[in-house]
Amino acid sequence: MRSRRIAPFLAVSAVATLVPALAPATASAASSPMKQYLQQKPEWHRCDSETPASYQCATIKVPLDYGRPDGKKSDLAISRIKTSATDERHGVLLLNPGGPGGAGLSMPLAMASELPKSVKRQYDLVGFDPRGVGQSSPVSCGLTDKEADWQRPYKRNTFKKDVSWARTVAKKCRAKGGDKLGHLTTRNTARDMDLIRSVLGEKKISYLGYSYGTYLGAVYTQMFPQRADRFVLDSAVDPGRVWRGMIQVWAEGAEPAFTRWSEWTAQRAATYKLGDTPQEVRKTFWNLVAQADRKPIELDGRRLTGDDIRAGRAMFFTVREAAEQVVELKKAAAGKQPAPTRTPRATGRPAPPSFGRAVPSDNSAASFWSVVCGDTRSWPRDPEQYRRDAVRDKARYPLYGDFASNIKPCAFWANGSEPATKVDNKVGALILQNEWDSQTPLSSGLGLHRALKGSRMVTVDEGEGHGIYGTKSCADKSATTYLTTGKLPAKDVTCQASAGQAQDARRLPVPTPPGIPGMHGRF
Repeated sequence: MRSRRIAPFLAVSAVATLVPALAPATASAASSPMKQYLQQKPEWHRCDSETPASYQCATIKVPLDYGRPDGKKSDLAISRIKTSATDERHGVLLLNPGGPGGAGLSMPLAMASELPKSVKRQYDLVGFDPRGVGQSSPVSCGLTDKEADWQRPYKRNTFKKDVSWARTVAKKCRAKGGDKLGHLTTRNTARDMDLIRSVLGEKKISYLGYSYGTYLGAVYTQMFPQRADRFVLDSAVDPGRVWRGMIQVWAEGAEPAFTRWSEWTAQRAATYKLGDTPQEVRKTFWNLVAQADRKPIELDGRRLTGDDIRAGRAMFFTVREAAEQVVELKKAAAGKQPAPTRTPRATGRPAPPSFGRAVPSDNSAASFWSVVCGDTRSWPRDPEQYRRDAVRDKARYPLYGDFASNIKPCAFWANGSEPATKVDNKVGALILQNEWDSQTPLSSGLGLHRALKGSRMVTVDEGEGHGIYGTKSCADKSATTYLTTGKLPAKDVTCQASAGQAQDARRLPVPTPPGIPGMHGRF
């Protein structure tokens, strides 16, 4: 876990579907070109000598291009912890931590200590590294750390350099990734999920996906509606805004969060001394930004510019933490010694296991851009449009608007293998959403709810944090009931956040994708 004080300031997420929904091996499937994949028998083994024997791993093969299953193959690393209550077993619960670019192989191990016993008794917990990620034939663009840093505010005198950066990233990815990149899409990952289902011998799969994992799950319900059992989609991506719109929503959501924070902090002026009114609190913050623009402020060994501070917009969604961080920044700006870094509470979660395959240092960045750029063909191609949008959005959303709308490598990316999926179905699903979620704001959850017409939504009023289920939230009961009985709430539910929920949300044991400075602010 990062230092709670400094982390938010560091500027450093028409190929056919599978043959009859990848039905389990039958006479029909056996005669198809998918036979070699459908009839695989995973060779399960202990994942790591340091992890429990019950935590097993295997590698299966998937087609790089599902339209040409006899062509190139790709590895897909999968894992599981089987239920010991075989008489109560309902099936498998597939897990995804988000991303794109988030490795999910350790998810069963991480979530085993967080999920209720009633859920673990009914399901085998199944994780996987999505194609191109981690142990699943990891992709690389050969990016340097500087090239992987994508937090770039718009400035007139640096825009040409930003355009050059975006073009360079796209060019390097194209040169190193070759024909693989075009197939690293959400649609193909959904196909991989259905192949996992088939290889495990399941007629249907249940699913728990966080953040980007909600979009992946929604795409699966669109492509394989008859194979989707109980789907919990936690902290939701709006499928109507992938992907540029989902980056821009960070800026849109930050402004009301900043207003809420300034009001909350002003009410506690005696504690934080940042201002007696919301206007004074806001002035204190923007004065610090201006001071850092003139001369960087040193905090915990880092020299922070005003842009670095603005890039920490996610902190304002958690009001107490943001107030504490701005207090420390104010002390540092005045030349005072900051308070010692806090030692995070022990969570009791197991350390992430290590595996045999070496993962490129830029794998998280490369896989992120591959999906975000390749999923949709709606990215503008004209750099001038990015310039205009960044100028407009900096005025609309001063905290982060220019970061969100500035040019991205997707402007120069080759199209993916097929168009994006339009999510519009009546498959049952449960959406969980905090009101104050920094990465997938409430409007995003409502967007997914509209697209999934058979869904129900549980909104945590005043809920803070990104990720809900497993944090002792008031939404947990609805999710557990749905997973164990299959019964969705009769109608949408709004429940009240508890005092300690925000802290618990930051302790959610979902693996954090490494490798990209500032990418704690993705999906």
